[in-house]
Formats: sequence, structure tokens, C-alpha cells
Amino acid sequence: MNADRSGAVPRSTKIIATLGPSSRDEATIQALAMAGANVFRLNASHGTQADHALTYERVRRVSAALGRPLGVLLDLQGPKLRIGTFASGSITLAAEAPFCFDLDPSPGDERRVCLPHPEIFSALQPGDQLLVDDGRMAFIATEVGPGSIRVRALRSGTLSDRKGVNVPSRALSLSALSGKDRRDLQFGLDLGVDWIALSFVQRVQDVIEARELVQQRCLLMAKIEKPGALQEIEAIIAAADGIMVARGDLGVEMPMEQVPSVQKQLVRLARSAGKPVVIATQMLESMIGSPCPTRAEASDVATAVYDGADAVMLSAETASGRYPVEAVRAMDGIVRHTESDSLRQPLMQAIGKDGESTTTDALGSALRRVSELLPLSATVAYTASGATAMRMAQQRPRSPVLCLTPSTTVAQRLTMVWGIHPHADTAMAGDTRTVERATRLLHEQALAEPGKAMVLVCGTPFGLPGSTNQLHVVWPSF
Repeated sequence: MNADRSGAVPRSTKIIATLGPSSRDEATIQALAMAGANVFRLNASHGTQADHALTYERVRRVSAALGRPLGVLLDLQGPKLRIGTFASGSITLAAEAPFCFDLDPSPGDERRVCLPHPEIFSALQPGDQLLVDDGRMAFIATEVGPGSIRVRALRSGTLSDRKGVNVPSRALSLSALSGKDRRDLQFGLDLGVDWIALSFVQRVQDVIEARELVQQRCLLMAKIEKPGALQEIEAIIAAADGIMVARGDLGVEMPMEQVPSVQKQLVRLARSAGKPVVIATQMLESMIGSPCPTRAEASDVATAVYDGADAVMLSAETASGRYPVEAVRAMDGIVRHTESDSLRQPLMQAIGKDGESTTTDALGSALRRVSELLPLSATVAYTASGATAMRMAQQRPRSPVLCLTPSTTVAQRLTMVWGIHPHADTAMAGDTRTVERATRLLHEQALAEPGKAMVLVCGTPFGLPGSTNQLHVVWPSF
């Protein structure tokens, strides 16, 4: 992010804060931004479009007041699978008890309940698991017919009305975009959000379907929360503009001990592709009700930073928790301390990958090497589309990258990207004023350091997308 009012050196790892009842007033949004939030998430699963439109306008006003870009991410709800209702509101089942899910819409009892999703009946096989209420109740299918699924309870517990259902072993023939999602997506595009998060992606076709609607009006993030998505993960990453590792839902549908290794694999694949990767869910969850996180949560956030994730996300901690600003401050403190560790750079580079055979990636590789050999205060990258900045970020250079772009929209989108500190400069000049403008902005962004060089990355002809072809090392007079 750009330097805050305290003059603190900017972080490379970005923070996403979800807005909700605890935080969507303008004063709190500004406090969250001052505490370190770079991107604000609007969760379409909660609230109305009118609520989100009002919150969006508040974010834009805060951005203007602070004089720096803030990103907005609209997170779509995705298709929700739920059981029906019970005549008594809930039932209790013993372990090993037989039960039945069917298509009968009448209220359920201790023997059966409606499961109004024919897609599950056509996909499930005997021996498959069916999880209800985030896995609190688990069943094994013993017999599957066209209108009923006979199961056996794997543990005792309670079932109540309209609890969610997960089918971990099968990819269902469901679009990742429900009717509500399509309406919310169009709403977000009309509003002008910077990123759309597509929930419950199962296959690359889900991303392609969303891309046809989004086009280039914003960037598209695929949420990885279904194990089935891992079968096509490289194609999904290639089709999306970034991914989010949504560990909560992912952990429901796969053994919990597998989630950490899957998280690391996803970070590595996204970084290799040069796509932003967000680590989300339960990062500082204790701060929903506590003014400070647990030590284990701090370690979890630090792990994402050591791996080189682009952003870490707060959900209920800031949306509905009692301490939203404190949660961002805590996250900011953990990230800053981890980034100051001398072990961070070699650990982060250990899972990196050289870029493609392009001029921009060659310059990015050179930038990383220059930042290892010379004392650099910062890199200044000029970009019209944002592509140059993202390719620079892929190399995870030691020095921060001040990205200058003539587009406010591009600057807002880049708030999600590791190490990029975007600045919308509508008066960008040609090469004759490049060093002068860059030096002034480094001072303004608290990135200038006496005795250190800066690197300029730009292209000729100046300002033309795809023309990045120059890297200059400059020793300015501060």
C-alpha cells in the first residue's frame, strides 16, 4: 500500500477487509484503510444490493480523501445446496442410524428429509459421503436411486432446517453462477468494482462462463473451495486473473490434514503463472470476539507471507466482529514483522519460478537480480494496462514497486498485487520528465532513501500497452 499518515514503510503483502454491519459506515472504512486495509470485500451472500452500493460509494469517498487507491472486491454467493425443513424444526440421529434424502418437498422427520437438488441424485454413488451443516453431520450413501438416497449416519448429531450440503467426492453438473449470482455480477459491473470473486469453482468452464459475462470490465478471481477444482487447477488459474484459497469450505470437503499442503501448492502454481493469490478464511477468527488474535493465528498469517501470497483476507473479523479496526491492525503488525525477517526472501524465492520468454519477464528477472546486488530504494514501473506491474511482482523483488498508470481503474485493480504500490498519474509525461516525477513520488510515498538507487521500468514508445522494454538504474539526488 502507499504510505499511511504515520509515514510507515509500505507492506508488500496486501490486506483485504470484508465490510459488513460492524464496519460499513464511512468513519470505520477510513479507520480500516488507515490501519492497513488495501482492498475492501463486499460479500453478496449477505446484505442487499442497495447496502453494497452505499458501501461502495463510501469506499470511493475514503479513497479520494486519503489520496490513494483502494480496491473493491465483490464476492458472489455461488450455488447453495441445502436440505429442506423438518416438521419439528430439527431431529437428532444416532451414529449408524439409517436415513433417507429424497425429492419429496413435505417436511421431514427422523426417517427422511427433502434434498431439492436432482444434480446430487444423478452424481452420487454408493459409498460416497454426504456432508451436512459444514460437515458436522456426515453420512455414507448405501443406496442411490433416481429420487432417493439411502444413507447411514457416521456420527451422532442434530439436523435442522435448511442446513448446507456438501458432496466432496463428486463434481456436480451445476453452474458456478446461479440466477442470483448473475444479477449480482451485473450489479457489480455496473457499480464499477475492481474484482469479482467466483465462488465454488469446480472446472475451468465455470471461469470461462463468467469471463464471457465480465469481459474486461473488471478482473476475475476464482475461489478454490471445492476439491474437484484441483483436477483442473492449472487451467483454472490460466483462465482467471487470480485465485482465492478459501480454506473454510475447502476444509469441509477434504481431510483437514491435507489443507496446508494444498494451500502451498496453490500459492506456488499461482505465483508461477504470475497471477495474484489470496489466502482466506479463519485467519484471525478469534478476533470476532477478542481484541487480540491467538499465537497460532499469527503463525498462520506469517506462513502465507513467507510463501509469498499476494494478500491475506479478513472475513467475519471485520464484517461482523466486535474489533474490526483492531483486526486489521493486528494483521498489519504480523505481516510487517514477517516481512522484516531475513529468512522471508529466501523462503519466498524457494517456491518462485522464472518467467516466460518475453521482454517484460526478462526485465522482471533482471530487476530481481539488480535488487539483490544494489541497494535500491524502490522500482518505478510505468504501465497503461497493469500487465507490466503484475509481471514485475511475479519475481518478488526485494525493493517495493511504485506503479504509475494513467488509469484510476488500473491503479485500483493493482491494490491486490504483491509489492505493487499503485499511483494514478493522469499527467504522466514522457522520458524527459521521468526521473524528476519518479523522484518526487518516491518522496511522497515514503519510499525514497538517501544513498540508494531507484530502477525505472518503462517502454518506448512511452505509454503504449505491451511496449515495456527498458530498465534504468538511476542514482537520484535526494
